[in-house]
Parts: sequence; C-alpha cells; structure tokens
Amino acid sequence: DKIDGFDARFFGISPREAERMDPQQRLLMEVAWEALEDAGQPPDGLAGTPTGVFIGISTNEYQNLQFSDPALIDAYAGTGIALSIAANRLSYYLDLRGPSVALDTACSSSLLAVYLACQSMWQGDASMALAGGVGLILFPSVHISFTKAGALAPDGRCKTFDARANGYARGEGAGIVVLKPLSRAIAGGDRVYAVIRGGAVNQDGRSNGLVAPNPLAQQAVLQQAYQNAGVSPGKIQYVEAHGTGTFLGDPIEANALGQVLSQDRPAGSFAAIGSVKTNIGHLEAAAGVAGLIKLALSLRHKAIPPSLHFETPNPHIAFD
Repeated sequence: DKIDGFDARFFGISPREAERMDPQQRLLMEVAWEALEDAGQPPDGLAGTPTGVFIGISTNEYQNLQFSDPALIDAYAGTGIALSIAANRLSYYLDLRGPSVALDTACSSSLLAVYLACQSMWQGDASMALAGGVGLILFPSVHISFTKAGALAPDGRCKTFDARANGYARGEGAGIVVLKPLSRAIAGGDRVYAVIRGGAVNQDGRSNGLVAPNPLAQQAVLQQAYQNAGVSPGKIQYVEAHGTGTFLGDPIEANALGQVLSQDRPAGSFAAIGSVKTNIGHLEAAAGVAGLIKLALSLRHKAIPPSLHFETPNPHIAFD
C-alpha cells in the first residue's frame, strides 16, 4: 500500500533524490531492513563485510514518468531508474563489499538471485547475502500487452491446477531473504527458517514458442537440482510450484514434477504441491522469492497454507 510513501530521512536520502527513485528501489530498502531485523543482524555490524546483494528486477516503468519531460530531468533521474542501482543502492547504504547484482530472467529472476547468492557464498565471494526481488505495476502498458497475448485471467485469479485455469493474475510486492552458510548461522545463534541444500539452473532452449515451457528441460533441471542437493526425488514431500494458473503451463510443470518425483518413491508415499500465486498473485520478478518465503514459513510453522481457487482438477494433469 501507498508505494508513493517513503521515509527518506531514515535512509539518509534527500527528499529530492527520493522523488527520483523508482518506488521499487524504495520498497527494496524497506524490505531489506525488515529482513535484517528479522534475522537479528544489526545493519551497522555489516559495514565493510563481504556481504552480497542479489536482486531480481524486470521492469523500470518509472522512467516513463522520469523522462516524460526532458526539462525536468535532473542529476538523480538516471540512478533513480537504473535496474543495477536496485541492488547497488543497498550495498552503498549498508556499506557492503560483496557482489552486488541486479538480474532479469523474467519470472525466475528472484529465485535465480537466491541461487547465485548461494553460489557466491559456496565459492567464497560473499560471507552473507541479501537476495530477493521486487515487482510493481506503475503503468497499464505491460498489462495490456499480456492481456492481448492471452496470458492473464479475465477474473484476476490464479486458478492453479484447476480445470478453470485460464491465465494468471498479476501481483505486486517485494521479498528479501537473508542467507548465511549454515555453520556460521549456527555458530552465531541465528534463527534458521530453512536450509538450502542445492539447486540448478537451465533454459528451455527451443520449444513450441518463445514463452512456451519445455517439459524435458523442466525434468532435466529438477533431476540436476536433486542430484546437486544429494536428495532422492522420492523423498520429497512438498513442492512449491511455479503454478501460474494457465491451462497448458500447469500440466507441463506438474507432469514434469510427477516424472521426477516418482523416482525411488515408496508405495503409498505422495508429494503435495501448491502455489502461493493463488494467494497473492504472480509477482513476476519477485515470484520466486515469494514462494521461497512461503515454504520457509511453512517449515517454521509446520503448516502449508492452502492454495486457493481449486475446485475441479485440471484434466491434463496426471495427479496420480
């Protein structure tokens, strides 16, 4: 709510510069501070440390306002809308000396940011990391384009895995997780929500269309992720799915999961699947970290929030 609001003085930013900052940058600063508070990490104690920042961000619609009148452009306009600054401003404000990366891989941006943050710590570039993403809808342009492409649900609901699935609902938000090597977290007495054992990343290559998923590529990345994590797919109990609520995309993902998770699975043992997009919409560049936060909270509270809008199973998904 009220994305035009920002306590600039708290962050030592002048009102003039704050006006030029993309609200996505402002939101990230607020959420990063909240994440550090929740993690019990005093921000002052991070100054000068090799702490990394990895941010998924795809849109810079604020530039439509910033550059609409050349006569109003000032020295802060450029940094205010630069995607790189979404990560760099956090590093600057907190005086962090680790990698500072903004990346755009569309809907996988924030989850890839988490993966790269883990890689950075595994190879010693960073001792700790802030990772996540942000997505705000400031103009109708992209919404109109997605509507004409048939990607959005007319009723504004993500009906994931349901026979009524007919597109996704765009959501807005930001999420940041604080990541540390487990040994350091335990030594520091930190509250640990979850442990990331491994991951994998790939690309669809050529499929039925530029934005059409490739089931074989999805199976391959799942196999690689479980192999890298040293976990048998048959032991997986829950998967937080991408689950956007499209009639064909959902079956491709769910059936790829079924092919992999059935391996080495004891008889009568099932894996649950869900999607936070049914609860808050598809946050696009911030979608992955939203699902990760949901999963971490599920582990902490020993409960899985229900996926909404599910009435009749999608007939193209082999749930068994």
